[in-house]
Amino acid sequence: MFSYPSATHEHPVTQTKALFLALLCAIWVATGLVGHDPWKPEDAHSFGLVYHILQSGDWLIPTLAGEHYLDKPPLFYMTAAMFAKLFSPLLALHDGARLASGFYTALTLLFTGLAGRELFGSGRGWAAAIILIGCLGMLVSSHQLVTDLALLTGCAIMQYGYSLSHRRPQRAGMLLGTGLGIGFMAKGFIAPVLFLLISAALLLFRNWRTRPVFTSLGIAALCALPWLVIWPALLYLRSPQLFAEWAWTLNIGRWFDYAHGGDFDETFYYVKILPWFAWPALPLAAWAVWQARKKVLHEFEFQLPLASFVVMLITLSLVPNIKDIFALPMLLPLTLLATASLSTLRRGAANALDWFGIMTFGLIAILMWWGWAGLLLDNHAKITQWLKEYQPGFEPTVNTPTFWIALIATVLWLVLVWRVGRSIRRSVTNWAAGVTLIWILAMTLWLPWLDSGKSYRSMVVSLKHALPAQYDCIASRYVNDTQRAMLQYFGNIATRRHAHGACGFLLVQGNRMTQSAEDEMEWKKIWEGGRSSDKNERFRLYQRKADSR
Repeated sequence: MFSYPSATHEHPVTQTKALFLALLCAIWVATGLVGHDPWKPEDAHSFGLVYHILQSGDWLIPTLAGEHYLDKPPLFYMTAAMFAKLFSPLLALHDGARLASGFYTALTLLFTGLAGRELFGSGRGWAAAIILIGCLGMLVSSHQLVTDLALLTGCAIMQYGYSLSHRRPQRAGMLLGTGLGIGFMAKGFIAPVLFLLISAALLLFRNWRTRPVFTSLGIAALCALPWLVIWPALLYLRSPQLFAEWAWTLNIGRWFDYAHGGDFDETFYYVKILPWFAWPALPLAAWAVWQARKKVLHEFEFQLPLASFVVMLITLSLVPNIKDIFALPMLLPLTLLATASLSTLRRGAANALDWFGIMTFGLIAILMWWGWAGLLLDNHAKITQWLKEYQPGFEPTVNTPTFWIALIATVLWLVLVWRVGRSIRRSVTNWAAGVTLIWILAMTLWLPWLDSGKSYRSMVVSLKHALPAQYDCIASRYVNDTQRAMLQYFGNIATRRHAHGACGFLLVQGNRMTQSAEDEMEWKKIWEGGRSSDKNERFRLYQRKADSR
């Protein structure tokens, strides 16, 4: 029943199919962008920078909880602030800001699809977009307020620019320069480094050493120049000290220090996580390379994604910070290679991927519905007790609109997996639909449970109730930037670092086992709290005894 046609026959993407695939991508992108508070760590951290722009009107210098935060340029935060202002009558500021994530993710899908179509022919654009949304590493990160999404968009535009460089060098150059500029304004020097290294790697191949390619690279340099110059120049004019801190202390100098004496224990970290992070693109890409092994180094449509992946893997593995989210750009070339595999995918492998996706996501969906019902009915099952203990104080309720959204999504998924037409795209379409279903269930049925543990709102409200109506200031100790930003957003509570002796109140962050390190002759603890799900993060508020009398 789930057999595939032969590799030589590929059904065209009709207008109806294109509309369905576009709807699937739109639902995947939009789900989870609104309806919850900023979550620790990335969401809350980035929103603190956005909130400063909204409050101060300073769009030039990224600032978090009153302190400059200059390791990244402000393009993503500026975009999020604009979305927040634009939708502020309808959405909370943090929900409006998170629409910027959807904006950049949608652009990434668009340009990845265009690159897939340019490299591998008509119909492959939709396949590339569907494979990308199916990658497990994209799911949570693409719906968070993280500047890496703007870098990803810049890399996607560059991939499309490279793919066009043989045929339309002028347009390719403009796209390359724009993608490079967006990437630079999102995360700094990593985008120019990737551009230079990928270009150098491609020029090692004879069919990339042509006049159109050199023309496109020259135009790219000119188009990128405003992006690379304007913000740094404005920063320098505002403060040469801050410019030096951004350019050297937090970027170039940091890389040199890491190269001379860094800890390279995590150099192979991305190699270890890619099997799940890039699933199912990675095995499909490996199959494409194996099938085309005799021509893979001689045809430009394979040279581009292969060179890009190798450069990204090596470069990103040798930078000072290693995190899962930093691997996002590697998904782009892997997705393009995976797109090439669909015409040669063996029937058995396609069936296996299809069945694996259906069974996996079907089982997860059943468990999510069962766990949600168990919480609601308090059925005393072990998993229900664990869920209640993980989020103490959570009271489940039925939200009628979200319940119906979850139910309709589940029914539509069942209809899709049994009724979708036979094609070589079926396995990746079903996989992407399964990922989307699980995300919808998480962001509807399970959103209140997740939000109750990941949000700082209730903790900040409790802290605010413990404070008097009038007080001079609050000093902080061990409270990091993310928590300070949420204190300011939810409670209008501004804390000061290094003001231990000047303020009548002191907020200290620790864990449940931390004993009071404050002088009990001078300070009196008046409040203790934290997020219900985080047992290792506790906040204690002290009042100076002289002020309590």
